[in-house]
Amino acid sequence: MPLTLAEVGEQNVIKRIGGRQDIRAHLENLGFVVGSTVTVISAIGGNVIVHVKESRIAISREMAQKIII
Repeated sequence: MPLTLAEVGEQNVIKRIGGRQDIRAHLENLGFVVGSTVTVISAIGGNVIVHVKESRIAISREMAQKIII
């Protein structure tokens, strides 16, 4: 399921990252790699703030839909 459907506060493991190569590379640079854990801190209008690799990152709905948990 995409990250946009995750419950707030629930820890999830990233299974796959979709999209074009440049988008996947950008998400990898932010810390979204397959096998790492990600926790949704807040979700407003589909946009999410997540905790990944000791950082809080805000990503758009479009980006979050490419992250499969």
